[in-house]
Amino acid sequence: MSTDFISRIIGMILFSVGGLFLGARLAEVSNSPPYIYATTFFLVGALAGLVLTPYISVKPLRSLRHGLRHVPLQQLIAGTIGLVIGLVIAALLAIPLSLLPIPLNQILPFVGTILFSYLGIAAMTMRQQEVFNFIRGYRASSKESKSTAPNVPPVLLDTSVIIDGRIADISRTGFISGEMLVPNFILNELQHIADSSDALRRNRGRRGLDVLHRLQEESITPVRIIDMDVEDVREVDDKLVFLAKQLHCAIVTNDYNLNRVAELQGVPVLNINELANAVKAVYLPGEAFVVNVIQEGKESDQGVGYLDDGTMVVVESGRSYINSHTEVVVTKMLQTTAGRMIFARPVEESKKWS
Repeated sequence: MSTDFISRIIGMILFSVGGLFLGARLAEVSNSPPYIYATTFFLVGALAGLVLTPYISVKPLRSLRHGLRHVPLQQLIAGTIGLVIGLVIAALLAIPLSLLPIPLNQILPFVGTILFSYLGIAAMTMRQQEVFNFIRGYRASSKESKSTAPNVPPVLLDTSVIIDGRIADISRTGFISGEMLVPNFILNELQHIADSSDALRRNRGRRGLDVLHRLQEESITPVRIIDMDVEDVREVDDKLVFLAKQLHCAIVTNDYNLNRVAELQGVPVLNINELANAVKAVYLPGEAFVVNVIQEGKESDQGVGYLDDGTMVVVESGRSYINSHTEVVVTKMLQTTAGRMIFARPVEESKKWS
């Protein structure tokens, strides 16, 4: 039996009994036969209970439960604390207000309760981050523990960075110290990609699910699936940005468009591609290293090789060194949107020029 059906039955009984007593009371006042009024109001009450009960009991509670499920825990705690503080202040003010003449002593305590409850909730939810940071700082100072790690906000993982897979290796190094959160709509998108009819998309989706499983098992920092959604927003990227603003945390991604949209809205972004470019080896002109020349370059007599981190090395006069490990000397470095490029010359050729 559904909750709606049970509530309708209970409401029908309560409203019909109320209608019965109301009809009997009206019949007594009007000096009319009681059974006419009682029967009429009994049937009206039963009908009203069947129709109205879910709208005044089950559905409001269901909407309230649905709303509370999507409210962040920190915001919910802050709102509850603010409500308690507001009620305490209203209760203290109710004592002097009750001494005022009628009708002020009856109206003002009620108005004060509503007003201070609202102000308490609003103040705590708007300043929740500062309040909780103050509480954490007070607890740390009271324990006199200098080794206590500072509070690190969580980060949200994007679909692209999960499919990319490098986040699993980064998480094991400890560079990401905050808890990694994966919203349920990101998981649903991964599942949708994994169920695609296109073989390439299907393989990418399955890889993302495997990376997520690997993250949960091997990551130093915890990885948690959160059941939070953003209503009235259809695009996954828009949901992620809105949720990051709500949770006051950063987004981990390698999606260029999402990176720019998030930055325009003031959301911090940790871009895996930017991290990869930042940690690539830096060689100064005149330094030497060994590279495997694997193909011809665009220009005449050029060879091209790659370092272990993927950095392209353009070797002047390197065409004759293709398919061989050659010691080269750096001549210059070029920073492009795709990363760094190193221009070098074989050591033997450099000796000829010197």
